[in-house]
Amino acid sequence: MASEQSAITRDTFDEVILPIYAPAEFIPVKGKGSRVWDQQGKEYVDFAGGIAVTALGHCHPALVGALKTQGETLWHTSNVFTNEPALRLARKIIDATFAERVVFMNSGTEANETAFKLARHYAVTRHSPYKTKIIAFHNAFHGRSLFTVSVGGQPKYSDGFGPKPADIVHVPFNDLHAVKAVIDDHTCAVVVEPIQGEGGVTAATPEFLTGLRELCDRHQALLVFDEVQCGMGRIGKLFSYMHYGVTPDILTSAKALGGGFPISAMLTTAQVAAAFHAGSHGSTYGGNPLACAVAGAAFDIINTPQVLSGVQAKRELFVEHLRQIDRQLDLFSDIRGMGLLIGAELKPQYRGRASGLLHAAAAEGVMVLNAGPDVMRFAPSLVVEEADIHAGMERFARAAARVVKG
Repeated sequence: MASEQSAITRDTFDEVILPIYAPAEFIPVKGKGSRVWDQQGKEYVDFAGGIAVTALGHCHPALVGALKTQGETLWHTSNVFTNEPALRLARKIIDATFAERVVFMNSGTEANETAFKLARHYAVTRHSPYKTKIIAFHNAFHGRSLFTVSVGGQPKYSDGFGPKPADIVHVPFNDLHAVKAVIDDHTCAVVVEPIQGEGGVTAATPEFLTGLRELCDRHQALLVFDEVQCGMGRIGKLFSYMHYGVTPDILTSAKALGGGFPISAMLTTAQVAAAFHAGSHGSTYGGNPLACAVAGAAFDIINTPQVLSGVQAKRELFVEHLRQIDRQLDLFSDIRGMGLLIGAELKPQYRGRASGLLHAAAAEGVMVLNAGPDVMRFAPSLVVEEADIHAGMERFARAAARVVKG
């Protein structure tokens, strides 16, 4: 019997965890589908999806089954050996995408770190030791390692850690003229999220991505798509590049790839992959059998017509509810994003109130996200049921009314 001192509460967090997060006041302890329960048994509708991770909801039977089976078979080999689940998953991804080579890591940060190292190494070994410039975009988010956070376009995350990796240039998103002004033959890569997630849920225009592809071809630079948040069915196609009809040289995936189990992947062509050799890069856990077995089960479900084709109709239900809230409360200046990555920008009089609205929503029993101080973000399960959408958005509407009425 645990003593009173060892009871786990929200206060425990402040006593034992590094102060880099400010989690909600409740602790989720159980999830099923798009519903979550906290320590007190209160139920929540989950429209946060663990930040676009639990794309098949919580504890999906196929993922639980894959985890149990693999958990009783083989957990870990390191990369001194390969394993069957990793090879099966790689084959599935290659069969379904432009990719000819895949490497598995454990997080979006690691997939992007791999992508940026590969892009630099490819340019340096295939072209010139001076071809090292990376062009990225304001408000972009690519991870938290020193390299990826420096490529990201939000100084608040990268300042204060000493000298940053050099030769990274940031320009405005969706501004092709700005890219033209800085791209040259010393550019090794242009790195872009087809839909900026953390930066405010802003989708690239088709002209922008098409233009980036042409500029990269002209200057022998690699086009890198960060699809960590917007990929894996999130917008109704397996990956966003398929919607735009623009094929990158390198693509990164994570978040929904494992449906909640940590795994990421970097996809590329055989030609670009050949710049790396044994020892160029690595990861102890990357491509472990447990993660790859779960991701394989998630991939088999997400990459189906019934899941992908249902995304747009679900989006329309969310947008309908958000417009209804706006009509009643005059709250949103813009509803944007694509598929089930939805952003609702707060009107000027409510700027800076996104996190307040997030906490009010939790109090009403619905989990949502923000994307910066001015944008509410929704990234629910791709298979969220209509009844859950209606119930959760009714709760969100009550929270919004409370915030507006002070």
